[in-house]
Amino acid sequence: MFDALDLIFRMFLALSLGGLIGLERQWRARTAGVRTNALVSLGSALFVVMGAYSFEGPGADPTRVAAQIVSGIGFLGAGVIMKQGASVSGLNTAATLWASAAIGSLAGGGMPLIAAVGTLAVALANWLLRPLGRFLDRRNGTSRAKSPAEYRFEVGCATENEVPVRALVFDAVHRPRFTVQSVAAVDLPVDGGVRITAVVQSPARNDREIEAAIERVIRAPEVTSVRWQARELGEED
Repeated sequence: MFDALDLIFRMFLALSLGGLIGLERQWRARTAGVRTNALVSLGSALFVVMGAYSFEGPGADPTRVAAQIVSGIGFLGAGVIMKQGASVSGLNTAATLWASAAIGSLAGGGMPLIAAVGTLAVALANWLLRPLGRFLDRRNGTSRAKSPAEYRFEVGCATENEVPVRALVFDAVHRPRFTVQSVAAVDLPVDGGVRITAVVQSPARNDREIEAAIERVIRAPEVTSVRWQARELGEED
């Protein structure tokens, strides 16, 4: 026999701890956030409970189902790993999912204290080891400026000026070191203008180059606003 209240407590504990781990991923806008980590932890707890209480008899092995969690979570983790050129991102998110599965297994196995301490350890690893990794990269000379970068900038203009401004934006980013990913225009319902968004990639981050590229756009009288941001594709996740 089993205690239903105890098993329900394990389920909600796994769900809560997985959600706490996912908060850090969601805060950094990673692929797997609160819901994904919470569901991975909950699913692991349910599998552990099923393996422990659903099979009886001399040949029953309650650890068989739990053992498959370790290998099965690898398929889910592989889905968040992305390769863009020479850079690979998503490894830390995949490892965090793997850790969430372990936390859920501990909660489902009736070890709430160890599960809670493990959750704290995972959160601290993601928060504290990140600046340490950056420091070691700088110490070893692997500058983040050498990482491939994606630039996204938005240009506002009046509706009647959309065609010439869009052409101006395309000419500005059409440079040998830039690969144009997209140039799109969206109507703004508030002021009736148009927002033109361009996304380009560069083999290495160079903010001065993107500033020089959009200098003509900024000076154009038809342009009402310009905003840009950069994202390093090789950024640790």
